[in-house]
Amino acid sequence: MKKFLAIIAIASSLIGCGRNDRGELVGAKGKKWNPEKPYGMTLVSGGAYIMGKSDDDIAAIKDAPTKTVTVRSFYMDETEITNSEYRQFVQWVRDSVIRARLAIEADLMGETPGNDGIGEYAFMDYDPDDMTPYEQYMYDNYYSLSDDYSDRKLNWDIDLIEDPMDYPDESYVMVMDSMYIPLEEAYNGQRTIDVEKLIFKYKYLDVEAAARKKNGSRKDFIVTEETKIYPDTTVWIKDFAYSYNEPMHNDYFWHSAYDDYPVVGVSWQQAKAFCQWRTDNKNSYKKQRGQELVNRFRLPSEAEWEYAARGGLEGATYPWGGPYTKNDRGCFMANFKPLRGDYAADQALYTVEADAYEPNDYDLYNMAGNVSEWVASSYDPNAYEYVSTMNPNVSDPLNARKVVRGGSWKDVAYMIQVSTRDYEYADSARSYIGFRTVQDYLGVDQDVNMRNGASRR
Repeated sequence: MKKFLAIIAIASSLIGCGRNDRGELVGAKGKKWNPEKPYGMTLVSGGAYIMGKSDDDIAAIKDAPTKTVTVRSFYMDETEITNSEYRQFVQWVRDSVIRARLAIEADLMGETPGNDGIGEYAFMDYDPDDMTPYEQYMYDNYYSLSDDYSDRKLNWDIDLIEDPMDYPDESYVMVMDSMYIPLEEAYNGQRTIDVEKLIFKYKYLDVEAAARKKNGSRKDFIVTEETKIYPDTTVWIKDFAYSYNEPMHNDYFWHSAYDDYPVVGVSWQQAKAFCQWRTDNKNSYKKQRGQELVNRFRLPSEAEWEYAARGGLEGATYPWGGPYTKNDRGCFMANFKPLRGDYAADQALYTVEADAYEPNDYDLYNMAGNVSEWVASSYDPNAYEYVSTMNPNVSDPLNARKVVRGGSWKDVAYMIQVSTRDYEYADSARSYIGFRTVQDYLGVDQDVNMRNGASRR
């Protein structure tokens, strides 16, 4: 009888679902969706271009022969990711770690959310089938480490207490104390956060590996990455021997004077982690409001980066055209090393604000100079000979050499040309390498109005 009733219910639901379609093939509609221009990004409309060296390869590296390729449309950050933007990532990870430690300590103390003191930060119950991307991150990183926390979530309804004079109880003091460097490592009355504890852990599906494998379960291709996310501020000292750069080491990343300057000292792995966090952060907001989730933010491919840097100009040497690095008023058009030892001839010794100088025709700033930029592609000097002519990219997880593009404040003019290729190792951080992110444009029909954020039906 129960089986019979179940069959009737299923049949009724099938009939009910189609009662407004008059039996026609109308398609299964998803949520209402309009293109949304991500904050701080500009649309780069896809197309074909000649990738590689248009002029003589004066350095005779011969790793960028000309090749006509086509790339799809994508959004790209108008500027390099700044110190302020990257600090938002750092602070998010810091708060996540602190809240998790407070919740675990409260649980060990037998405290509950209704209690005062550390009890206000105790774990809360949640539905494991209805987690936001943030809650999924916390589950993967903390709750699932122990069966005791596998069905708990953090309480984000209460602010963290930052002032030591206002800490509510001894347990709270102990947890916060564990997040800072030992007293014997502090000096000048400053005891800073222990950046070694700021670890971002995430998972992703290696689609390329899964596509090439004939057999295997989906779980075989789920990759877990774990990355310490604080920039290496010592790069200002390590990159330049016999040079006084302590002020940049001490202040560049955290001081508000440098908020709008590009973040440096970030490895390729850290840049990739930032992309994952940015995706999760945006989708947590979207899910809470029942809106369609956005597709992922990522590093651009080498072909996408060069296409964007050219700004629609065919055969250009620089983002503004070329072949000169000065405008008609005799001013340098980018932040690089224009003369022997005279770094400041272009009005900057080190980096400049991320929106300094004039943008190219895609409204992208500093695609030449300021800081070199990580891209997703692995470096192979012969890549242009064999990559596809459609969305070309070399993605080799076994190749630790990752492409950097655009040249930097410490490079000569050749390095800031749009076609010049360079590389660094994925786990390396430099005082002259930063990054910017991209997001795929969904669909193929777009117009100039999308650049201004206008939505279309």
